[in-house]
Amino acid sequence: MSKIFFVPNKILSGEGAVKDIGQYLSGKVKKALLVTDKFMVQFGNAKKVTDALDACSIDYILYDGVNGEPTESMVEKGVSLYKENNCDFLIGLGGGSPMDTAKAIGFMSVSKGQLSDYMHKSIDTPVPYLVAIPTTAGTGSEATQFTIITDTKNNVKMLLAGPSILPQLAIIDPDFTLTAPAKVTVATGIDALCHAVEAYTSRKAQPLSDIFALSAIKRIHKNLPLCFADGKNVEARMQMSLAATEAGISFNNSSVTIVHGMSRPIGALFHIAHGVSNAVLLVACMEFAVKENTARFAQIARLMEVAGESTPDHEAAESLVKELSRFCKALEVPTLAELNVNKEDFMEQLEKMAADALDSGSPANTMRQPAKEDIIAIYKKLF
Repeated sequence: MSKIFFVPNKILSGEGAVKDIGQYLSGKVKKALLVTDKFMVQFGNAKKVTDALDACSIDYILYDGVNGEPTESMVEKGVSLYKENNCDFLIGLGGGSPMDTAKAIGFMSVSKGQLSDYMHKSIDTPVPYLVAIPTTAGTGSEATQFTIITDTKNNVKMLLAGPSILPQLAIIDPDFTLTAPAKVTVATGIDALCHAVEAYTSRKAQPLSDIFALSAIKRIHKNLPLCFADGKNVEARMQMSLAATEAGISFNNSSVTIVHGMSRPIGALFHIAHGVSNAVLLVACMEFAVKENTARFAQIARLMEVAGESTPDHEAAESLVKELSRFCKALEVPTLAELNVNKEDFMEQLEKMAADALDSGSPANTMRQPAKEDIIAIYKKLF
């Protein structure tokens, strides 16, 4: 059976890479909608991009309204700005939220109806040129055909997907990640680890996605603690930036599994950042998942050097769960209680969260297929 493999049209990487943006845009586009948040403006990251655009005489409009998890109203405002100002391409600058919002704005600028109309459909409509510039090493949105937008009317995080919204140009510049605080570094880094682990153990895994997933896992396991200890470690930041993109490429082609499926309802209902909710879930979900597809989980344990080549697969897989637990504790991943989530409120939402998780489709990619009661049991373990 043949497999299709998607990557961004171009990936520009290295320190100061954004300064070369003109080489790839001049003569092709005229005016950008720069989608970002107020922190990126405050920290000077937006100026790095606008300076690079000024240097090659490309006009732009700044939209810094993506302050938090993206919603349909943020997308609607962005579409209005894009059209009113006669923009012809987009730049998403920031974590996953601005990049995801830029994808959705581009798609909705040429589409009818509501975003929710396109859930569970493949988006293949030609869209405006999109540049993605990550400022965290985590979401991998710069390398994926996915966008997650919250439907605030129904408290659901909508997963929208299709080859058209894959960025045309991804700029991987570690200088942008130096402003990320330690907690953000950890949350986004573990998000990337989840992408890679889930991609490698997914039912949809394929040889090319495996290569990127394993490389990402190795880089993250080594370099995320270094970035946590010293946020100015440029080499470690570069390695994490590359790993996040590798992880994005891997799950873009083999999808995610149970962690992401269960994470989205927590984020939608309790307003916890995506990377944080993934980190909270990782160990509990792996305890469930490693009981099937054991050989693949064992291979990850060997890559992390917590199991040897001669260690039986089931023992190696158990070692992986222990190592992930140690890893998360060392990086001070919070619990739901520490995130001020009320236990009673959480338990009242179990049925909805489980239904929404399964409806997302992601848990079905797990080799050990979870039933609704399994999902609920895992949620209960978080308290």
